[in-house]
Amino acid sequence: MPKTISDREQPHTLRIMSYNVQVGIHTRKPRDYLLGGWKHLLPHSQRLPNLDRVAHLISEYDIVGLQEVDAGSLRCNFINLAEYLAERGEFPFWYHQVNRNLGRFAQHSNGFLSHFRPDEVQDLRLPGLIPGRQALLARFGNGENALVVIVLHLALSKRARIQQLDYIGDIVNSYPHAIVLGDMNTRAHSEEMQRLFKKTSLHEPLEELHTYPSWRPIFNIDHILVSSGLKVRRAQVVEHPVSDHLPIMTEVELPPGLELTRLEKRRALDFNRYMQELDL
Repeated sequence: MPKTISDREQPHTLRIMSYNVQVGIHTRKPRDYLLGGWKHLLPHSQRLPNLDRVAHLISEYDIVGLQEVDAGSLRCNFINLAEYLAERGEFPFWYHQVNRNLGRFAQHSNGFLSHFRPDEVQDLRLPGLIPGRQALLARFGNGENALVVIVLHLALSKRARIQQLDYIGDIVNSYPHAIVLGDMNTRAHSEEMQRLFKKTSLHEPLEELHTYPSWRPIFNIDHILVSSGLKVRRAQVVEHPVSDHLPIMTEVELPPGLELTRLEKRRALDFNRYMQELDL
């Protein structure tokens, strides 16, 4: 039987990270976008070593949201990168979500890795002129003690971001506790983010955490937002220049009554596959 946290010592915090890993491409200067552009289309020898460095970092966190991973195409030797990072980071649960499916050439995806078993994972189709972008919602617990974690990678267009964050706001308001994280392609003081903050109880624990570009971070476009019922103990950017983004982390105190199920270390398991096994 899996052990729940209530069976052991109740943890004081969840350590959460958001990381746009840029498909394992190590970008160190602006000209790398031009000279290394082919790495977005074809395999290269440093992709997996770069991702091994990412896996080593994220293994210290409880829940990780990933952007710009690939579900298994030519450019990554047909390896599902969310699964690869889950295996290397020893996460019992992982889930991937394809946002742009270009077949064998690229499968742009979000990823979700967790040491705790979600009760449900949903794909949320985001509005926008160009179809395809989605958000990933993982729910832990039920009723008044439920916690949802939403991973997203927003559009480049301001108009689309406003629509997408309005939609996410409606979802968030359906749950007592929420964490929204990802590459939002906009700053905390932008019009679209301010609309979200007014519509919901979400806020950014510490503003102006600059994550982009990783070699000279001057923009805060990666965020971890938490609802007002959650207490944040720490929030910071992590110096880990593998991608063109730096990762961001937050430590969140769990609300009383919320029980999360944590399995002993085991082979990383696709959440959907796990739920299918339970039904057998």
